[in-house]
Amino acid sequence: MIRRTFSTVILWTALGGILFLFGAHAGVLLILLLALFSQYELYKLLDRDGTPTLRIPGLAAGGALILGPYVLSMSTDRIAPLTAGASILAIGLVLVALCALARPQPRRVQALATTALGLSLVAFPLHFFVQVLLMAATPEKGLLLALWVIVVVKVADIGAYVFGSLFGKHKLAPELSPGKTWEGVAGGMASSMLLGAAFVALFSESLPAALTPVTAAAFILPIAAVSVPSDLLESVFKRHAGVKDSGTSIPGIGGAYDLSDSLILSAPVAYVLLILFIYS
Repeated sequence: MIRRTFSTVILWTALGGILFLFGAHAGVLLILLLALFSQYELYKLLDRDGTPTLRIPGLAAGGALILGPYVLSMSTDRIAPLTAGASILAIGLVLVALCALARPQPRRVQALATTALGLSLVAFPLHFFVQVLLMAATPEKGLLLALWVIVVVKVADIGAYVFGSLFGKHKLAPELSPGKTWEGVAGGMASSMLLGAAFVALFSESLPAALTPVTAAAFILPIAAVSVPSDLLESVFKRHAGVKDSGTSIPGIGGAYDLSDSLILSAPVAYVLLILFIYS
């Protein structure tokens, strides 16, 4: 508990300082690093039972998926960011398929499937943070919007851990994650709605006028709710690999995938809500 709390404080302090000093460019770089390390750790989990992966083409495509929409948005307005992201995903899958065909191996189908899985289940969902960043009037305002989504999800995650530890009695998914409880989920979502709405009120001048604290609270409900199965999905892979954490790089938390797990499915949900109801 102490190591987890210490790591969380250090991470949030570093994140705030880096974004304050270097802005949107640094934000995209941090998303890139988080996505690549998470994708790499997923490949390692899948590879523990001997399932092969084409890591280099998979990670190259994942990196292009994060950076591509942002770079293109700065150089041309002829390609919409979402179109750029979908196009890069398609090209990345073509690259992975070609590499699978070119590399002789007895388990070519498995290599193709697992590599594409990492690309489409980690890099593509996380690239929606870049899409959120680009939907605002300026990248700096979009960065604040993307940070709001991260705050919403991680507060729900932390709140679920705290409330579950204090009051948890009814297990959520004991076969996947024995520590998660329904009481923890409820407490985490309540915490997320409260602090997420406060975040919007605090930075109201830099956020879209349509995103009021009340609207934010309504949006937080589905965003925080989907973070729970997003977290459990990683547990499926860890159970498959027979490990507790995806890595050991972050004391008390685990690896990059342990950090990003709850964000992965939440990012596209947040993007859809914002594009439909705030920027429509």
